[in-house]
Amino acid sequence: MIKVFNHWFHRKTIAQVAVDLMFPVLCVILAALWIGRGGQLVLEKIAFYGVVFGLTMIVLNAWLGIYQRVHTRTRDETHARAVLSLYLAIPLAYVVFAILSVAEVDRGFMLLSGLGAIFATLLHHVYLAHHRGSSMLTHRVLVFGVGEESEAVSKVLRKSDPDIQIVGFYPSVGETDFAVPPQAVLSRKMSLSDTAHSLKVDEIIVAVRERRGGVLPLRELLDCKLSGVRVLDLASYFERALGQIRLDSLRVGWLIFGEGFRQSWRRATVKRLFDIVLALFMFVLTLPVMVLTAFLIVLESGCPVFYRQERVGLDGRLFKVVKFRSMRTDAEGDGKPRWASADDDRVTRVGRFIRKVRIDELPQLYNVLVGDMSLVGPRPERPYFVDKLTRDIPFYAVRHSVKPGVTGWAQVSYPYGATVDDSIQKLQYDLFYVKNHTLFLDILILFQTVGVVLTGKGAR
Repeated sequence: MIKVFNHWFHRKTIAQVAVDLMFPVLCVILAALWIGRGGQLVLEKIAFYGVVFGLTMIVLNAWLGIYQRVHTRTRDETHARAVLSLYLAIPLAYVVFAILSVAEVDRGFMLLSGLGAIFATLLHHVYLAHHRGSSMLTHRVLVFGVGEESEAVSKVLRKSDPDIQIVGFYPSVGETDFAVPPQAVLSRKMSLSDTAHSLKVDEIIVAVRERRGGVLPLRELLDCKLSGVRVLDLASYFERALGQIRLDSLRVGWLIFGEGFRQSWRRATVKRLFDIVLALFMFVLTLPVMVLTAFLIVLESGCPVFYRQERVGLDGRLFKVVKFRSMRTDAEGDGKPRWASADDDRVTRVGRFIRKVRIDELPQLYNVLVGDMSLVGPRPERPYFVDKLTRDIPFYAVRHSVKPGVTGWAQVSYPYGATVDDSIQKLQYDLFYVKNHTLFLDILILFQTVGVVLTGKGAR
């Protein structure tokens, strides 16, 4: 994993983005050299247009989710995304190279060169998505501990990255309850540091809940770290690998003394300016869609068009969130708050569509402009559910230390949920956002939101 602007990316993702940028540039430059026309100035201009084309394709591929490390996709799903990317690349390449301001260059040849590069990189993406890496790229991990935490880590490791190889589980002092396969447990005859070196371990994950009484071999862990082996505790691993802060591995001291959770006036000012500028742009851009939506709502079920509901915002303050009405006017006629469910019979026909493509959320741009919400942040919840979840889930109130958002890290990382367990899962993503939120992460979430909207993922 590589940290970029306070956000972790898999090393393969970084490599794929780099290839997607450099390969089109290289292809169009080679094409210009093959033609044999122009001098250094011409090549510089061609390289510039190649960079513009490459960067635009990276943005497009990010929207289509091509860089997401999802290992449950079928080959047909991967092929469909690649074909759609290539289909959209054709008019994009035509526009970019049509305005190439070098008369001596055959624009048609440049266009074919750029498209050829994109075709090759997409083939490479499809191959990587369903091909296990070579032994040279395998990341060797040793898990310290043999209990339930170790078993949970091993499941996450195998699911999140097929290139990771768990070399074994090293038991701590006094551990007798094995939750991992006995054949995978390493012998304590060798010290932890010697075992790590003999097995050529790249990383050690400490997965034990109890650390008092000399359970952790601190000196040996330090020796491993000084020799180049990365050592992570459970909370840090889940944060880096999954983009979440696990409640079952969280301690108050880690929240207090760990990095992150910085709320500065500079960050607040930059975020507010970003929200205002982008919200105004989105409001103007989507105004025709909102007018049409309002007309269809009135046509199907009459007024009111908008739905106002009390939600909990920054520091627990209450505000009225505004959405397009997607349910019947008597959806909660009994006065009892309820989460939306799959195939909810309270949702109208128009409402079902606008919820699927998230059009019902567009009026919240008003909440952003008046300062009740941000474009990105934890989703605001109703006071009834907040009171219940605060009692049932530890650290739930931490999510209210930042403004709620129209979209958020939990929304692009986890499907729609309507249970306490779903709220726990989403809270772990919300805590990650509160701890690590930056303008870069906000932009990344907005990009991924486009992909969520296009696929209808998680809508109800």
